[in-house]
Amino acid sequence: MAVGYVLVNVLPGMEYDAFQVIKEIENVVDATLLFGDYDIIVKLEAESLGIIAKTVVNTIRQVSGVTVSKTLAGADF
Repeated sequence: MAVGYVLVNVLPGMEYDAFQVIKEIENVVDATLLFGDYDIIVKLEAESLGIIAKTVVNTIRQVSGVTVSKTLAGADF
């Protein structure tokens, strides 16, 4: 099982709408609105990092209002 975290920035005023869409995306297991440098943090779990990458590029980045995303891949020791 692969785990990834995505830090997301959204256009001002669209944070809650983007959050509502993102939290329902397949492979998203948790999403939290933030105060600070990023607006939303998203936890994804999937069979592989490739699936996580596709979810970020093809789905999360396409959500209306999303301007920036930074993906952090979980380490598997």
